[in-house]
Amino acid sequence: MTSMTTLPSQLSRKPTPAGVLILMVVSYPLFAHVAALSGRPGLIAASIGWLLVLALLPSLRRGSPVAWTAMAAASIGLYAIAGSPAPRLLQFLPPILMIGFMAWVFGTTLRRGRMPLIERIIRTLNGPQDDLNQDIIRYARRLTGVWTALFVVLAVINTTLALCAEPGGLLLSFGLQPAVTLPLELWSLFANVLNYLLVAALFVGEFAFRRRRFPQQPYRGLLDFTGRVASLGAMFRDVNGGASPPCDTVQKAADR
Repeated sequence: MTSMTTLPSQLSRKPTPAGVLILMVVSYPLFAHVAALSGRPGLIAASIGWLLVLALLPSLRRGSPVAWTAMAAASIGLYAIAGSPAPRLLQFLPPILMIGFMAWVFGTTLRRGRMPLIERIIRTLNGPQDDLNQDIIRYARRLTGVWTALFVVLAVINTTLALCAEPGGLLLSFGLQPAVTLPLELWSLFANVLNYLLVAALFVGEFAFRRRRFPQQPYRGLLDFTGRVASLGAMFRDVNGGASPPCDTVQKAADR
């Protein structure tokens, strides 16, 4: 019998196929939307738990004791509150925190003296060339700015809708009456569905444009590109303060 202590490390032997990873990610918004519409705290808690699985998946597959401990603690906590109203309040936080975090990740790399995140991704996927075409470098900076702007706008809208949602919105939950109220269903439709559709639309649309603008690419099609970007998850969690990394650092990221 395989022991529980060896199972996490065995999970990391093979990378998650890009198609499976995409299905797992796509399932969360739908799960969260259905849970919000149901109003059932247990189902909402389960959707939050599924999000935590997705967030911790790379570390879980590497067998990180910290990740497995965090996942176990979170599961116990969510189970404990599943019968209370708490999940109905917590459900508003993931869209705000996730989108706000992505706005910070992209935006912080646009500061003077730092390498834009899209340029880092290009250098990682293409190899650590020091002589990137200047058109590509300018394009990378502008595209990083576009992603930053999108995430900022989405974070503001998510926060506004969460504050004004009825029933159970953030303001109403703290006994404050918003000047304008919006149906909870509208918040969920935007925060749990349209949010991610807009992100996916920019991702796919930009990929198609880039294939025409810069036809020489080191990957095969959208699925291959998506898988390669997904494999750079650590880059989105640790942007090195946005500082321009040395070539050997970029190469190490490419090797992972």
